[in-house]
Amino acid sequence: MDDDQRRRELGANDAPVEEELETSFDLIVDEGAQRLHRSWPSVLVTGVFGGMEVGLGVMAYLAVEYATGNQLLAGLAFSIGFIALLLAKSELFTEGFLVPLAAVAAKEARVGQLLKLWGGTLAANLAGGWVIMWLVMQAFPEWRDTVVESAAHFALAPLSLQTAVLGILGGSTITLMTRMQHGTESMPAKIVAAIGGAFLLAGLPLFHSVLDSLLIFGAIQAGAPFGYLNWLNWFWYTVLFNVAGGVLLVTALRLVRTKDLVKEKRKEAAAKGRPAG
Repeated sequence: MDDDQRRRELGANDAPVEEELETSFDLIVDEGAQRLHRSWPSVLVTGVFGGMEVGLGVMAYLAVEYATGNQLLAGLAFSIGFIALLLAKSELFTEGFLVPLAAVAAKEARVGQLLKLWGGTLAANLAGGWVIMWLVMQAFPEWRDTVVESAAHFALAPLSLQTAVLGILGGSTITLMTRMQHGTESMPAKIVAAIGGAFLLAGLPLFHSVLDSLLIFGAIQAGAPFGYLNWLNWFWYTVLFNVAGGVLLVTALRLVRTKDLVKEKRKEAAAKGRPAG
């Protein structure tokens, strides 16, 4: 086989991959634009529901940890929350690091709309999560010691290299989970991605600004020896490192790769005198 033939065959093998990336990118941009053009009431309502659904995952987490003392098994149980988010199509703050950013990068939405989505969703997630955790702690007061011990790992954690990296990994993990779910049309595959993401986030555990805030809220409601000021001291840097992990480690590199391939494909199509895609 000569070199020209080998190059032609390699190019033929690469073509479906480029077409698949372009299609996936276009779908992500379309979905991101729709989410970013929501009204304030829509953003807040979907955010509240998202916080409540994560709260159900926290309830499952606490039930398993209380019964077994095994954090890894509890992390698997938490996947109920991410599966609920997936099937109910609610909004979680850290799920906004890929799809909406792609729409802004493609100039289908403005940065101000992205900030509205992030800020509104985060506040609504926390509000909905606070309510569900109050209900959980009233229903299961025997979980007090379990939730206080779990939450202390976060609420009393000082800013350090380790906690910064835990926050970065938390943001990159959930953004990769989102990318995997958008990379397939198979619902079973999407659910597997949700279970894997939940296991890593809650089972290890990594630092996640919403999930771990709900644990802290439950502990405070149960009479923990720490309070909302401790939560704020942990929360501010965790949000920043979650954003850094999701945006820089996953989204930015993915967008650069995808946009370069799409531009190359469109240039080749234009040179041949036919539309791309």
